[in-house]
Amino acid sequence: MSTSSAEPRRGAGTDAAAVRPPIREALVAAAFRLFVERGYEETTVDDIVALAGVGRRSFFRYFPSKEDVVFPDHERCLADMKAFLAAAPEDADPVRRVCDAARLVLRMYAENPEFSVQRYHLTKKVPGLRAYELSVVWRYERALAEYLHARLGGRPDGILHADVIAAAVVAAHNNALRSWLRSRGRDDAGAAVDHALGYAQSVFGDVPVPPRGAVPEDVVVVAARRGTPLWQVVREIETAFARD
Repeated sequence: MSTSSAEPRRGAGTDAAAVRPPIREALVAAAFRLFVERGYEETTVDDIVALAGVGRRSFFRYFPSKEDVVFPDHERCLADMKAFLAAAPEDADPVRRVCDAARLVLRMYAENPEFSVQRYHLTKKVPGLRAYELSVVWRYERALAEYLHARLGGRPDGILHADVIAAAVVAAHNNALRSWLRSRGRDDAGAAVDHALGYAQSVFGDVPVPPRGAVPEDVVVVAARRGTPLWQVVREIETAFARD
């Protein structure tokens, strides 16, 4: 999955002789350079646009707030995740599908390790960014849960199972992702996440999902006219069971 992360580099200025990056990427790169040099709280939107060489309107055209420039790719990744889940075949194993959807998030992080590691350390230092990140994680979890609701909702405790599975998949993914970020992106991110999601699948996988519209074999349906005496309805039911 492609991503629009701009890799922040120390010393990257506004050299007029260089080819200017797209405005969005220039804003992200400028923001992270300043966050590293000055600190997040000490950096203003005016500082960012000045370094990027654009106006305030350009910043707010791409990012609603300063927090959003720290997480420039999550909206696109969330949209990709929802599209991936919506395109799932009817016979897809729902747990495997949500695990594969979670891998889209990993791919976004792994495409730009330096940026991802810098963001990880920044969010650890700034409580407001940590809270923002948690809200982003919750939106991923809800996307997985909504897909599972549609697939498992007709089962006993189906909604409960869907919510538990979604939370477990996100927790497994994030456990491996944070381990990779703590290694400063040196470890094998794919292997770590595959191991973690494999554990989630071993616990919750192979969930039987009846075909939509299917009637279980042990259900007896009796049609009766309105006003039919109850004893006659009961006799019809007894006769149906006797035939089995």
